Amino acid sequence: MSEFIPYGRQHISADDIEAVVGVLRSDFLTQGPAVPEFERMVANYCGSPHAVAVNSATSALHIACVALGLGPGDELWTSPISFVASANCGLYCGARVDFVDIDSRSLNMSVDALEAKLVEAAQHGRCPKIVVPVHLCGQSCDMERIKTLSEHYGFRVIEDASHAVGADYLGAKVGCGSYSDITVFSFHPVKIITTGEGGMALTRSRELAAAMSLLRSHGITRDVSAMTEPSHGAWYYQQVGLGFNYRMTDLQAALGVSQMSRLDAMAERRRVLADRYDAMLADLPLILPERRNDRVSSWHLYVVQLEDAVAPAYRARVFARLREVGIGVNVHYIPIHLQPYYRRLGFKAGDFPASEAYYSRALTLPLFADMSDVQQDRVVTEFRRALQA
Repeated sequence: MSEFIPYGRQHISADDIEAVVGVLRSDFLTQGPAVPEFERMVANYCGSPHAVAVNSATSALHIACVALGLGPGDELWTSPISFVASANCGLYCGARVDFVDIDSRSLNMSVDALEAKLVEAAQHGRCPKIVVPVHLCGQSCDMERIKTLSEHYGFRVIEDASHAVGADYLGAKVGCGSYSDITVFSFHPVKIITTGEGGMALTRSRELAAAMSLLRSHGITRDVSAMTEPSHGAWYYQQVGLGFNYRMTDLQAALGVSQMSRLDAMAERRRVLADRYDAMLADLPLILPERRNDRVSSWHLYVVQLEDAVAPAYRARVFARLREVGIGVNVHYIPIHLQPYYRRLGFKAGDFPASEAYYSRALTLPLFADMSDVQQDRVVTEFRRALQA
């Protein structure tokens, strides 16, 4: 078989390896200087005053919800088209989770659908406490409109920007915090930059940053000013809240610091590859990713949609043929509300028709920073053959 081309893959350089080895040779493998350095780099890049690094984006979503006071009796709304963590974070807090259908072109949460759902919810006194828009594939949601709705209906906003490190919205970096309370990034190996596993929560609020910093480390503080009784000595610490062990290690952070030096270059390469896909696939019976002039995607994923008339059975055959010849296509995502766990919570097929229609015809093509033109040409050649078979 020819070389297998995955849908996504990390890009690790000699400098990345040396950065991690440097930590291994140092005094601190965790809770050392690399984590705050990584936090500063990401915060400065995005134009946000505060960043809290954790061991995964799932952990970041969880502590963001806790810091915003989500709990039993509250509701969290998010998009059905995302990884399950975007919804699970609400359940971790004992809240009820609901969904807002997607816009069929942007594939992000439909703001029109959100507004209509809010109008109805307000009539019954059941507006959400938190809304989690998901920047699918790396393109920002319409955050300006969502922020306006949040001010009118009184909900808090967590941007799930797991796909969108390096993306732009209205001339600023995603993560700047101008339109939300907290923004969450992922540094999983297939994302734009990686720390192996890892995540980060960015906010403009000093109070939220302090709360999330406490939550990521068992609720324990060594800050005398935050203690509830006098210190016993230099060794003293107090658990002042119920937190978690969500810390990022210095090994991960050192890799992140090194990766940050290439973030713009890797994001630009993804954009070049996305442009090439657009040009090479333009004559095929596909719906290509939407482009918008007011935002720049970081192109975590390149998702096409097959024609309605032939999906979804046809999509399954195309998928299988491509996998057989070493093209690692994938599907992002199975609608969360159709997962067995969420069906047991009362959701069912037909609840979010735009999301379900998208899922029936979506196919993710390989895209990663060190993908060569030759590899991409092979993907397109095999894709054409699979579509015509």
